[in-house]
Amino acid sequence: MIGLIGIGDMGLPIAGHLVAGGFEVLAYDVNSDRLAAAVVAGTQSASGTPDVAKRANIVVACLPTDDQMADVAEELVAHCDPGLLLVVTGTHSLKFMGQLAERVASAGVRLIDAPVVFGAQGAREGNLLSLCGGRPDDVERARPVLMAYSRGVEHVGPLGAGQLAKTCNNLLHWIHCVANFEALAIAKRYGVDAQRMREVLMKCPGDNGTLRRWDTTRFTWHEKDMDLVIDLAQQAGLVLPLSGHVDQLVKTMTAADVAALLYGSECDYLGRRITVLPPGEGGL
Repeated sequence: MIGLIGIGDMGLPIAGHLVAGGFEVLAYDVNSDRLAAAVVAGTQSASGTPDVAKRANIVVACLPTDDQMADVAEELVAHCDPGLLLVVTGTHSLKFMGQLAERVASAGVRLIDAPVVFGAQGAREGNLLSLCGGRPDDVERARPVLMAYSRGVEHVGPLGAGQLAKTCNNLLHWIHCVANFEALAIAKRYGVDAQRMREVLMKCPGDNGTLRRWDTTRFTWHEKDMDLVIDLAQQAGLVLPLSGHVDQLVKTMTAADVAALLYGSECDYLGRRITVLPPGEGGL
């Protein structure tokens, strides 16, 4: 029995892929409407986290915050048998993962971090990539479950390495968001349609995955992602000036700004209006 805790934008499609993959899934969410949606997708409904702890041998937790993950871990530890494998798919700090490992070890619970990339679209398509940290045997035990909703499972290293890989990926993503905006702002200012320039750049060496999916980027977790980057740099004594600038710049951007850049006649960047230069003033 596979337990699934957290039926949100990621958890619900993951539930469907697990069921389609032939797994018996026991789902739980504090939101009854979300839990009902999981049942419609083919899962069984748990009465609570203790119910999941007692009946599942692998639990996949899709939770967005440290506090939610910690609370679920406490309940699992209090009610599970030794040998339960807890798979953490959310994005958390290395410090938190270390604290979580200490807490669950007392109950004989195995733990891996397996955050995912490619977002909500990847979850809907069952095309996520799971970035794993933990003991090799624990990752291999979880691999068939993870492959039900992933294009691949990458074992990066010991516990926390998956979170580290996710943070590195997120840093590149947000760097690309800023770089893409500034590059296309030049095109727009000089009278070339920004969406057309985007299409051209996707055929050039400057192409990047963010550029290809940019009009679906929701700017939901950019502050949390960059806070984790800056925290890691400070804790390790790293000087990362580009990351510091991106941390500030990306916090000023929204999905609406990107839509205006790509599809509008004008857009804003850092409080300044970007319009097309007339031909007589340097425009094409």
